[in-house]
Amino acid sequence: METLITTIAEQVGIDRGLAEKAVGIILNLVKSDGDQSLVPDLMAAIPGASELADANAGGGGGLMGALGGALGSGGAMAAFGELTQAGLDTSQIKSIGEILFAHAKEQAGEPLVKQVVSAIPGLRPYI
Repeated sequence: METLITTIAEQVGIDRGLAEKAVGIILNLVKSDGDQSLVPDLMAAIPGASELADANAGGGGGLMGALGGALGSGGAMAAFGELTQAGLDTSQIKSIGEILFAHAKEQAGEPLVKQVVSAIPGLRPYI
């Protein structure tokens, strides 16, 4: 996980702390909204993923969380709100997602990643 966070920080041009926070927010979304029958397998295949997701649990409140719930895309909308509130722009968020899911596919295999993430409409473009 450390190497992934360093790679994201370097490639996206953000500090390491923000990269770690962003990865944690996205992993938390996957853990909470992904295909629950397969999430444990995915988290186990990526060392440190479950812990980082748990460290970023509990976000998505306020207006963005309410808006996401009202629109039916709940978690993804709330996570996007958290990422933008952390100071990331849309292109940075896209780059982080692409790098993170490429790493996940390397660690867990593309079929598992696709099955878990396809349950989250807002993340489908990244798989």
